[in-house]
Amino acid sequence: MPKLWTDTIEQHRRAVRDATLDTTAALVAERGLASVTMSQIAVETGIGRATLYKYFPDVEAILAAWHERQVTRHLTQLANVRNQGGSAGERLEAVLTAYAIITYNRPHGTELAAAVHRGEHLAKAQQHLLGFFEDLIADAVKTAAVRDDLPPAELASYCLHALHAASSLSSEAAVRRLVTVTLAGLRLPR
Repeated sequence: MPKLWTDTIEQHRRAVRDATLDTTAALVAERGLASVTMSQIAVETGIGRATLYKYFPDVEAILAAWHERQVTRHLTQLANVRNQGGSAGERLEAVLTAYAIITYNRPHGTELAAAVHRGEHLAKAQQHLLGFFEDLIADAVKTAAVRDDLPPAELASYCLHALHAASSLSSEAAVRRLVTVTLAGLRLPR
């Protein structure tokens, strides 16, 4: 366990929180949710149980915070991809590809995945993602890169649901083909 004290109290708190999140996710992935206790988390993190309870009331709250952090990282990653430039159509394709690869790479069918993919924080993240896609699509509509016969909100929902299929694909090549098919659905029929 790395030494948790850093230069400031705020940095220390952030380090303790991050170590707690990482430790809990690893323990749940290794042992299963029902087998992980707050005492185990405190010992593995290198902090006292009382300190742990100052941060989180239970294991489920820790997992929710871990997942929120993961979602925030993914949204930041997508924003960085969008900000790399290119035409509206190129930015849309780059973001959809990045999202599909993120979806493909995250754990599926595990107890950890089942535990974190529920709750209010997930609904907020999905709304944020839908809005993000909607804005990209609206920009692409202005340049005629995608169809304009459907509202961008509907097209964003289509993209989100279509690309969710990346979670069950067997290779990154298959993920890229899925993105190609999804983009084809965004173009006006000829």
